[in-house]
Amino acid sequence: MARSSTSLRLLLATAVLAVAPAVGGWWAWKGTGPLRRDATVLVKRGASVDQVAEQLERDGVIRSASLFKLWARARKLQLIRGEYTFTSRASLADVAGKLRRAEIHYTPVTLPEGVHGWSIQRRLKDFVPESVFWTLWKSPRLAKIAGFEGAENLEGLVAPATYRLHHAMEPEEVMLLLVEAFRDQVRPKLEEGPLPPYETLILASLVEKETKLPEEQPKVAGVYKRRLDLGMRLQCDPTSLYARWASGDLRFTPPTREDIHRPSRFNTYAVAGLPPTPIAIPSPAAIEAAREPLSGKDLYFVATGKGGHTFAPDLGGHNRNVGAYRKEIARQRKLSRG
Repeated sequence: MARSSTSLRLLLATAVLAVAPAVGGWWAWKGTGPLRRDATVLVKRGASVDQVAEQLERDGVIRSASLFKLWARARKLQLIRGEYTFTSRASLADVAGKLRRAEIHYTPVTLPEGVHGWSIQRRLKDFVPESVFWTLWKSPRLAKIAGFEGAENLEGLVAPATYRLHHAMEPEEVMLLLVEAFRDQVRPKLEEGPLPPYETLILASLVEKETKLPEEQPKVAGVYKRRLDLGMRLQCDPTSLYARWASGDLRFTPPTREDIHRPSRFNTYAVAGLPPTPIAIPSPAAIEAAREPLSGKDLYFVATGKGGHTFAPDLGGHNRNVGAYRKEIARQRKLSRG
């Protein structure tokens, strides 16, 4: 009987020893990982499996780089460059699965209609360092890809959209994404207008900054087109603000007398014709207005103080409209003090 009991214990011990490696392997693969808080790991272009495995271990995402390498080679893992986020206590199986499925974490960055280069730079600052941004902003290669070889910078050569970016992208890759979207979505819409395509884009940017009302945009474009034909200065307030920003003064306030008189090739109070580049990203409606300006006789317009503009064919009518605007503003101020 004693001999039988001893044999049973030996058999159980042998079974445990046989199963232990399998249990240990399962736990190493499926058990909770060492990560104490959510973490992000960047898989850069050209990174090898060994490099990524060692980075994961170094960052405390996994316990064993060796085990990850064995799995990756067995599965013939093809690493996809990107930004990967891992939750706390993620198992090695969870980490490996996310990399195998290329579950890249993207950050949406919106570049809306009406923004200009300085605003774009701020929105992209987490993906493109400021100094690199301004170098790429003046890239002749990127301007050519956008469809306007010879443009001095990328102002206006960006499509308004929400872009999905990740931090493993190279800065030039980010900027390339913006201009390729412009080339594909915006550039074809600039043809067949009364002005050459780049000038149509510039005019559209002025229209965009003057009014957001779609019903007014063809009227504004018509005023500016007639002024161009007559050799009159456009006297577009937004260009005087753009001239301020181009001088390094990035205050976002209404134009002042100093702005209007600022000597600048962008200030259409100071120089004739269109500015040398667009002054913002125009909307599709503004581009359509610049491509088909409304015909008529109006040469002037001024804000109503109520969200729109009034138009006039001559200076006398314009001065009356300016007087009405000033009365409206005075009325609103009186009510606000009230």
